[in-house]
Amino acid sequence: MILIMLKETRTTRLVKSQDLNHHGTLFAGRMAEWFTESCFLAAARYLGRPEDLVCAQIHGLTFTKPAMPGDSIEIVSLPARTGTKSITVGAEVFVNDEAEPTIRGFATFVTVDAGGRPYAHGLSLPLDWTEAHRGLCEDANKLQGRGK
Repeated sequence: MILIMLKETRTTRLVKSQDLNHHGTLFAGRMAEWFTESCFLAAARYLGRPEDLVCAQIHGLTFTKPAMPGDSIEIVSLPARTGTKSITVGAEVFVNDEAEPTIRGFATFVTVDAGGRPYAHGLSLPLDWTEAHRGLCEDANKLQGRGK
């Protein structure tokens, strides 16, 4: 197992008119795109080989409040679980620097070789990282059916 120091990945977006749905709020599909991109960046930083990552699943992307035109969106993503061939990244989305996230969810990526075949990446989350982010790691394990 290889242990790598981890950092949060933060991405920021501005909600513009082309990002809106028919209600005049941020289109969920656009937010899912930004969310997945931010999670991919966190997984790529962790793995160190972005060309080897493929998104396999987006889990539990839950919206609790709409975002409006002109709002700033900050997505904070970080690895939350490693499988033999997968990396699950958790992310929270904050609107206009609010203290509580308005969106939360996970994305799982699989490591694949040049032929598209999954391979074991050999990575493991550091214990101090998992302790500091216990809730996120526990939620990621529950998604994979390994939670208690």
